[in-house]
Amino acid sequence: MAALILPVVLAGGQGTRLWPMSRSTRPKQFLPLTGPTSLFQQTLQRVLDPSRYLPPIVLTNTEYRFLVAEQAQEAGVVLTAILLEPVARNTAAAIAAAAAYGTRTFGPGVVLHVLPSDHSVAVDDGYWIATDEAAAAANSGRLVTFGIKPTTPETGYGYIEAGKALSNTTMEVARFVEKPERARAEEMLASGRFYWNSGMFMLGAGTFLDECRRLAPETIAAAQSAVELAKADLDFVRLEAEAFGRAPDISVDYAIFEKTDRAAVLPVSFGWSDLGSWDAVWKVSNKDAAQNVANGPVTFSNTSRSLIVSERAHVAIEGLEDVAVIASEDAIYIGKLSEAQKVGPMVKTLRKSAATRSLTETHRTAYRPWGGYSSVLNGDRFQVKKLFVKPGRKLSLQKHHHRSEHWVVVRGTAEVTIDGTQQMLTENQSVYLPLGCTHRLANPGKIELELIEVQTGSYLGEDDIVRIEDDFGRQ
Repeated sequence: MAALILPVVLAGGQGTRLWPMSRSTRPKQFLPLTGPTSLFQQTLQRVLDPSRYLPPIVLTNTEYRFLVAEQAQEAGVVLTAILLEPVARNTAAAIAAAAAYGTRTFGPGVVLHVLPSDHSVAVDDGYWIATDEAAAAANSGRLVTFGIKPTTPETGYGYIEAGKALSNTTMEVARFVEKPERARAEEMLASGRFYWNSGMFMLGAGTFLDECRRLAPETIAAAQSAVELAKADLDFVRLEAEAFGRAPDISVDYAIFEKTDRAAVLPVSFGWSDLGSWDAVWKVSNKDAAQNVANGPVTFSNTSRSLIVSERAHVAIEGLEDVAVIASEDAIYIGKLSEAQKVGPMVKTLRKSAATRSLTETHRTAYRPWGGYSSVLNGDRFQVKKLFVKPGRKLSLQKHHHRSEHWVVVRGTAEVTIDGTQQMLTENQSVYLPLGCTHRLANPGKIELELIEVQTGSYLGEDDIVRIEDDFGRQ
């Protein structure tokens, strides 16, 4: 390789194909679906090698910014920047903004390794060989896309048709093919000329920006302006909203790769999945002798080829085959594992009703930069939550117009400030926060603080928070 590679990790997607675990506010990239760490953290860990990679750039949206920062810290990965997209504008604008920021920071010769954060990738010798080959092609002026050698006629993936050979490892991109019908997918698999479109790229930043200026001038103008006018906010870089909003909502495939004469596909055979459905999660997971996969408290009996995921309740399955049971804290999906693609239409149905729409958007457990909370019980004029506060973190100094609160410490030590008076609480101790008082909760200890919060009042919405002072810049 001629130079170090700058990873660009795309982490702003809001997909709900893995509902009910994945929601708009907690998408699949931040979930530990295939191991103890999230898919986003696994992506970051693939680019930890300082002999090959520069610290990565992560693109995400404002809502996920603290989750990105926290998970990167947990993974031990130092980032070049977290770029915040003010509006969703698909991959062309996102990659253009990363390229503009990367060239400003490291120069026009930097090579970008663009990586979706919600894919499962098997890292072996073949993976690193492919990475080095792609970097060499990018350094020679090619815009490289990784094409996965297909093993089955998948209808849930896009495909790339390869043209004539450019080198021993790369070929021209003849065309991109949208997700095909089954018969067409079988024909493409039999031809040997088609590869799954992985969404991973290796791009010379300068070359990519030149092609953007030639083929997608509106996209590059918007992206570069958004970078030039960006503002630093704590550990984040906020792309300027008006400028970024002028970018067309278009993928990099459509904007650049289908038009450029510099595109190349590198066929690879390492394990890969976009985890676009629960059966895809089953395929990449470790299975027992009966081909079952369990994640959480699960008991199988006379059951085969099934996937059971549970966040809390113990799920016992008897005498079934080809079943997916996904039990989140507040919703359960049950269906045939082989028909897991039908989760998407189910989510659309839920969104149509006001009574169930929130099940596709928010999760019972919400994460905040200081920790988070889980909803335990809701009733008329009261609700109960479990709060967890990370060591050394504190909530905003705030007050409420419509509710009072009781806090009971379950674990750890709480530093509580009420109207300027500070007190320390330990396990089994409690405190009352009257309506309208100015208060703050902090964890001065070395272990996570857990407490039960009981809210009572005429209105209990999260928007009844008046922040007076906040360590994380929230209003």
